[in-house]
Amino acid sequence: MTENGLPDDPELAAAAAVPGRIVEAWARHDAEAFAGVFTDDGTMILPGVFQKGRAAIQEFMTGAFQGPFKGSRVTGTPVDVRRLSADSALLITQGGILADGDSELHAERAVRASWVLVRQDGDWRLAAYQNSPRGVA
Repeated sequence: MTENGLPDDPELAAAAAVPGRIVEAWARHDAEAFAGVFTDDGTMILPGVFQKGRAAIQEFMTGAFQGPFKGSRVTGTPVDVRRLSADSALLITQGGILADGDSELHAERAVRASWVLVRQDGDWRLAAYQNSPRGVA
């Protein structure tokens, strides 16, 4: 691992950088950029939410950024990353949602997430994302 916590392997480091693209899109409340990180048929599972396909994810996030996620930010730090094949990787992160005005992550919004990443046309994309409350462990 490098000093910034990313893997020494450049391909795995590129895969582990995908959450940064989500964080940036979320900071701008840009549902199109957020959904653009996913494959065309990617899935997103959040507590109580299942969306399949880039268009459905974008539609959901458009509403969420105007509603429950308005003014929020998201954070995520890689905990584990490994290759599944030459063009796929599994990434585990921990982080969560910072509500508008929050400077610290509150336990009830802390999550661990699984990211299934695939390389398409030289770029890492998110094929499946799922998060769960982090709890105490």
